[in-house]
Amino acid sequence: MQILKVPQTQNLSSNTYCQDSISSLLTIGESRSISMMKHLSLLLLLTLLTVTAHADVLTAAEDQFSIRIAVTVPTDRATAYRHFLNVGAWWNGDHTWFGNPSGLYIEPFANGCFCEKNGDRTALHMTVSYVDPTNQIKMIGGLGPLQGLGLHGAMSFNFKSLTDDTTEVTHYYRVLGNVPEDLIELAPIVDSVQQLQMNSLENFIKKETSP
Repeated sequence: MQILKVPQTQNLSSNTYCQDSISSLLTIGESRSISMMKHLSLLLLLTLLTVTAHADVLTAAEDQFSIRIAVTVPTDRATAYRHFLNVGAWWNGDHTWFGNPSGLYIEPFANGCFCEKNGDRTALHMTVSYVDPTNQIKMIGGLGPLQGLGLHGAMSFNFKSLTDDTTEVTHYYRVLGNVPEDLIELAPIVDSVQQLQMNSLENFIKKETSP
């Protein structure tokens, strides 16, 4: 197992990033004659920005990886949790199936849906598996193009009060499965995308709670 601790960058690319990611990764899953390393190296380049934000790829191996990302927001835990559930207001639209984040929603109960709706088109992002309101929410599934690769994951968002008006939101995601080569190259790409989402959540909460 390879253990990685790396600074990651954000991605502010256009909708073509999500579309290209999905098509490339699905092609990998459908044809073993295409090199996974080649596609993922290209996608990793697309995630780079000039501003570096810290995030951890905790573990990475051929059949699994895990990431951890934490942000601190200037509000109490209950308010941070409430704004988190308003996922359509902060999730980056470049990483949706239909390009419109306002169609996203989270049902905060076991077997609830983290889903997306656009007219008569719908998509399941993750399934909610555990909810402790204002403290923790867990989800299971393969996020985005990971679904097309047949990968499965366990995701959590944890809310911890640092002070009465400061909350740390920590995001974990562990992904398991087999692909033609391995998941080591995929780990920093997923980490970068999720860092983008956590930064977006942080900025949204700051905006909503500013005087």
